[in-house]
Amino acid sequence: MSRRPEPVQVVKQRRDAMLKALVHGVPYLRFLGVEVERRGDELTCVLNYDENLIGNPMLPALHGGATAAFLEVASIIQLSWSMLWDDMESGALDPTTFNAENFPRLPKTIDFTVDYLRSGLPRDAYARARVNRSGRRYASVHVEAWQDNRDRLFAQATGHFLMPDRNG
Repeated sequence: MSRRPEPVQVVKQRRDAMLKALVHGVPYLRFLGVEVERRGDELTCVLNYDENLIGNPMLPALHGGATAAFLEVASIIQLSWSMLWDDMESGALDPTTFNAENFPRLPKTIDFTVDYLRSGLPRDAYARARVNRSGRRYASVHVEAWQDNRDRLFAQATGHFLMPDRNG
């Protein structure tokens, strides 16, 4: 006997609650002013413009460290999202119970290489990460960032991450 599909609103609410719990569980995202938008299983991170993120006021241009941090957190959020997807979809993971003691362990950065393609302008920036490989112990992620035009990247990066032990 097949299980009846859940109403679409229930699925959307569970996904939105999980994303909110994941994003609010990473204080650095709030510090940078990063928000995450979801369409299905695709996440877009948004680095909201803030004058404090400017590194060169003469141009003005986004600071390279802020750009790298934005790309790295976009990668970690996408990787965590894909890692938690099956448990979230089955209902085995309840985001309303997350707190500091039982928050899911996040992947840890092994290395992260950023390509700065052009200066980041003083405006909002967007990033999407793609998980290239994700195994039990190791994952590889590629992330791209743009501002006004998706086809005109201002930075991209590739990172390798140590995956958390799912049993402990």
